[in-house]
Amino acid sequence: MTREELLARPSFDPKLFLSYVRKVGHGGALGIYYHDHGADWCELGLPYDERLIGMPETGVLASGPIISLMDMATSLAIWIRLDSFRHQATLDLRVDYLRPAAPGRDVIGRGECYGITRSIAFVRGTAHDGDPSDPVAHVTGTFMFTR
Repeated sequence: MTREELLARPSFDPKLFLSYVRKVGHGGALGIYYHDHGADWCELGLPYDERLIGMPETGVLASGPIISLMDMATSLAIWIRLDSFRHQATLDLRVDYLRPAAPGRDVIGRGECYGITRSIAFVRGTAHDGDPSDPVAHVTGTFMFTR
């Protein structure tokens, strides 16, 4: 399936979208994968990979890949809520780190879209390494529709 065919579908399928994205781009290079979704939320996974460690002596994933995971999870939550792809740009994504992710564990990022106006979407989410009640990070953000 081509990018154009994927984006022209009548409804948005996050699992199909991730199967394409995993082959190209930043998310594919990081290995980000589909985990689950609902009416206004999406969960993606970031596999533990030694190439993504921030400080070798700790074995802890760097913050950059987790930020990318959360940017993608919150973006997909918007498209899921809209039930279609819409061009957008991240205006603001605030990430509050609560603790380092445990070495050797995948990080699961859950993004939720809780509001949409004519030109802005509002999102929030959490990242965890196995226990959603013990998050690694919280995010809040806004996206601007560009077309």
